[in-house]
Parts: sequence; structure tokens; C-alpha cells
Amino acid sequence: MTETFRALRLSKTETGQEAQIEDLTLDDLMAGDVVVRIDCSTVNFKDGLALTGKSPVVRVWPLIPGIDFAGVVESSDHAGFKPGDRVVLNGWGVGETHHGGYAQKARVKGDWLVRLPDAISSAHAMAIGTAGYTAMLCVLGLERLGVTPDKGEIVVTGAAGGVGSVAIALLARLGYRVVASSRRKDSQSDYLLGLGAAEVIDAAELSAPGRPLARERWAGAVDAVGSHTLANVLAQTRYGGVVTACGLAQGMDLPGSVAPFILRGVTLAGIDSVMRPTADRIEAWTRLARDLDLGRLDAMTSRAGLGDLPRLGAEIIEGKVRGRVVVDVNA
Repeated sequence: MTETFRALRLSKTETGQEAQIEDLTLDDLMAGDVVVRIDCSTVNFKDGLALTGKSPVVRVWPLIPGIDFAGVVESSDHAGFKPGDRVVLNGWGVGETHHGGYAQKARVKGDWLVRLPDAISSAHAMAIGTAGYTAMLCVLGLERLGVTPDKGEIVVTGAAGGVGSVAIALLARLGYRVVASSRRKDSQSDYLLGLGAAEVIDAAELSAPGRPLARERWAGAVDAVGSHTLANVLAQTRYGGVVTACGLAQGMDLPGSVAPFILRGVTLAGIDSVMRPTADRIEAWTRLARDLDLGRLDAMTSRAGLGDLPRLGAEIIEGKVRGRVVVDVNA
């Protein structure tokens, strides 16, 4: 009898798309040289776009969404992995053009996988997920461009979201003074301060149209919001400061000016996580194992199952998901 496994699959309909939990076999999966028995997945902003159809993230139909997963290698024709290896996957078009992590099994290219550090469980890996892995890439970007804790304050926008939450925990652990910007300041301040933020400001201070240059405040920034927020962060960044940009929750536009770049020598560093080279991925996961306080990670994490994904997809787009969600695909 052919073994089956459960998966949430998106299909096109006359009015848009629908999500259904189905029983599939390995024959339903796409090509790859490694089969992974998935333990956990998660919900990122991009997953929300895919689950709701708010943006054309999914480009092959029908498709199992989920841009992240962690689990154990079941079979491998790849020289770098063997059965029993614990692995994590982030990006590479998985959940967009290749079946993703909202299933109990996946078949992918071994070149897309990273071996999990011993200190990180599958559940913690998905509490981190693409959002936390991206946050680590942002922190590495700040470090490489010379932003050290003694240089001054770091602002984190979209602070209560996944990228923001992990960025705060990482930066605070590394000795930076972190200012969290959140549109939910009143309800989320205790949470953000608990992650290590020294101060919480209302996102409204940054989200409206601003001046080309403003009073210098930030030595650096992690921005997951874009649009006017990113323009205002740039306008407030100190001479020689660095802004790492990784998101577009407010919009893809950048309604600012060249003034911060040519008058203050500010650097805007774009952070891509999807196609990042393997060496960078290994460095990021190695640093996460070393620098992320797993207790603070647990404090920002909630749990869910496959059946919760349609609801969570809508909620993360609406800004109602705080921190990180671990999806137990076997629950």
C-alpha cells in the first residue's frame, strides 16, 4: 500500500484560490534529490500573502505553500546529506514555485538545505524561520559595515513582527541599545521590552511623509516596513550610519531623497534571504545558535497546526500575529 502524508495545498478557483488539507504521496511532489520528513514549519509575511492570495507569491498551481521547514532527512541522493540528518530550509522559491513546508514530507534539492546546529531543535528552527534568519542577516549586515554597540541606538521597525522580534532579541543580547517602533505600542510595549528593547516608540512617528533630512538619531536600523517609514529612518540616521532593509509591510515605494546618502554618508543595505548563498546561510544559523536567547525566542512564539494556516495567513497580513508561530505539521 502506498504511504500517504498530509499537506495543505492551494488550488486555483474561478473566484481566486482555495486551501485544502489533502492526503498525498511522494509521487505528488516535485523533483529533488532529498526527501525530508518535516517536523515543523512556520508563518512569515510572505506565507500570509500566499495563503490569502493578496500578492502573486504562488506561481505554480496547485502548490503546497510554506517557505520554511525543518525536519529529518528520510532519503538522499545528495552527497552532502544522509538519512537522519537534521536540516532546515529557507527560501529558494520553495512555497512559491516548488512544493513547500505545509506538509509532512518534502522533496527538494539538497543544495537548498542547511544542516541544523545541534543547539537548535526543529521547533526552535521554525520559531526562528525565514523571519528570524533574515533578522540575523540584518545584524550581520550592520556588523560588517561597522555599526558596533558603542556607535549609538539601533531602531527596529515593525518591531512586534517576526523579523523585528528576533532582531530585538539578537541586538539586545549583543549589547546594542534597541529602540522598537510598533504601531501597537500601547498593547505590545511590555512584550517588546521583555525581548530586550530599551524603548518603544509609536510607529506613527515614522510612517507619515517626512523631511529629506531630520535630526540625527540612529546609528543603525533594521527595517521590515519600507515606504515612508524607511525614508524617515534614513532621514534620521546619523552620519556614517547603516540601515538594513528587508521588508515592505507599508509598501514597496521609497518616497525619500538622496540627502542622507550624499550629505551624511548613510548606507542603505538591502537584505535578501531567498537566494542567499549557502555560506551566508551557514554563518547565519551558526550565529543564531550562539547569539539568540532561546528563552526569549520561546517568549515570542505560539503554536499552531495545518488547519490553523488559512486564519493565520489573514492575521499576519493584518498585523495581528505577534512574534513567531511554529506550525506542527503532524498535529
